[in-house]
Amino acid sequence: MAAQRIKSLLVAVFSLGMLLFSTISFAQDHGAEEGASHEVKEEKLDPAKIIMDHIKDAHEFHFFSVGDFHATIPLPVILYSPTKGFSTFSSAKFEHGHTIYNGYMSKEGNIEAADGSVVYDFSLTKNVVQMIIALIVLVLLMISIAKKYASGQGVTTAPKGWQNAVEPVITFVRDEVARPNLGKKANKYLPYLLTVFFFILINNLFGLIPGAANVTGNTAFTMVLGLVSLAVILGSTNSHFWGHIFWPPGVPIFVKIILIPIELLGVLVIKPAALIIRLFANMVAGHIIILSFISLIFIFGAMSSVAGFGFSPISVLFTVFIYFIELLVAFIQAFIFTNLTAVFIGQSFEGGHDDVDGHHEPIVA
Repeated sequence: MAAQRIKSLLVAVFSLGMLLFSTISFAQDHGAEEGASHEVKEEKLDPAKIIMDHIKDAHEFHFFSVGDFHATIPLPVILYSPTKGFSTFSSAKFEHGHTIYNGYMSKEGNIEAADGSVVYDFSLTKNVVQMIIALIVLVLLMISIAKKYASGQGVTTAPKGWQNAVEPVITFVRDEVARPNLGKKANKYLPYLLTVFFFILINNLFGLIPGAANVTGNTAFTMVLGLVSLAVILGSTNSHFWGHIFWPPGVPIFVKIILIPIELLGVLVIKPAALIIRLFANMVAGHIIILSFISLIFIFGAMSSVAGFGFSPISVLFTVFIYFIELLVAFIQAFIFTNLTAVFIGQSFEGGHDDVDGHHEPIVA
């Protein structure tokens, strides 16, 4: 019950932040003479821009805005220009894109040189900072649990604290992911599979905190994970695997000419792409759905204030529902990425008619 209350509170804070962030600004032009009409200009709501601003990377953590006040955490900016060299300063110097500082300006989240020259950005963006935080949390959590096991807690006595939460997950990955796909080599690859699973899971959960970055919804992040998995897959291959790739047995020569490039694409492109795109698309989709339900309040509000207030409870209820679904998706996507990686690794070192468990299948003529 306490966990559900905390989750509901997070959703409420997230919804409030969206409400404040999406406040429509008005400008009034006052007439010089008494009785002159007042012209009110309403800024057009752009839900697509609001959603994209929330899910893309940035040089600050933005929580909400009220008028000219912006609740943000600025991050360090590290730039290199062939003419100026390295420059380091806080992203707050840009004043949310309204000021040019040291010859640089922030334009739609990207930093450019005011004179149009080439700039290389090595800044610690919110995706980078949050990924480092997730890595620190992962290392500290696992080290603390390992020390407890080394002291005998959880071995000679019942596990306590985080051991109770992490141990079933480790056992699940070992018994349901590693052993079925890798057989007798499961223990060799288990450290990598567990690292990938928990690293993705922690980043997925952090991404659901209001104002946090959607790290796993970034193609650069998922691409690096996919390339690392590809390196592990290729490092696990053997001569039999490549023999079947470059010269498939029992196939006519003209078919082999077609199969060889397809097999190469499957190993070098399709498999890592399946890992990269699946994780990225699912995590981005969840955030877009949540933000879309929040935006519906302002879309209806632009039509009529009564419609906006009337639809607010429905929008918040749907947002809470999708939020809980996203908690489940965070675990599912970490599992799918880990499981597919184990499947691809198992395929890479499977040789001849011997399966990964070491027994021999009969050869049928």
